[in-house]
Amino acid sequence: MRMQQLITVTAAALFGLTAVTACGSDTAGSSVDGALSGQIPAKNGGTDGSGGSDGDGKSGAPGLPKAGTMAKAAQIVSTYADCGGLSTDPNDDDFFPGDEIYDQKWSVTERGACGKGTRIFMFKDLKTFQTAYKAQLDEDRKESPNKGHRGKFLLGQDFAVLPDQKPVIRNAIKPGGLLILNCHPDFNPPTGYRKDPALVKGCVLTDYFED
Repeated sequence: MRMQQLITVTAAALFGLTAVTACGSDTAGSSVDGALSGQIPAKNGGTDGSGGSDGDGKSGAPGLPKAGTMAKAAQIVSTYADCGGLSTDPNDDDFFPGDEIYDQKWSVTERGACGKGTRIFMFKDLKTFQTAYKAQLDEDRKESPNKGHRGKFLLGQDFAVLPDQKPVIRNAIKPGGLLILNCHPDFNPPTGYRKDPALVKGCVLTDYFED
């Protein structure tokens, strides 16, 4: 799949997306924070701000889809974007260097790659995953204070997605879809967008991003 990777990286360069790099505390490859490099608010994804809950109102994953398996997660992602050629083999050319940092400390149990640079991470515990991201971001912000201002992961209840293309993000955060995990202390979306408390203090789940 090396030719497919070359096409993905070339397209990313043409549209101003973050190119795949090797390793680093923010990991290789694109993310919500990396792909969305502009400053103009996108006119989509907004709701009445009422949020909701997953039954008990304390889940930290209001209305988010639950996969259970990597196959199901890929099926959910495929409703937002191309998720063909799913692979869970770390030796596959589609895997991103550095993604191995998302391990047991993040509660990650399985990593997958599909479509045009989309990565999927299955995890056991949502709070553990959010805690790990918050800790990483706090450390990164010591050198780059604006790091993570646009968020990073698209979250379901038991899986996270790192897309490489803006259309995936736009489609995924529509009502009933995924939400962006944002733990930046200065994040404050316009009224009408979701800012649901996450399970970790200082983090929220939102459907707002800067295009």
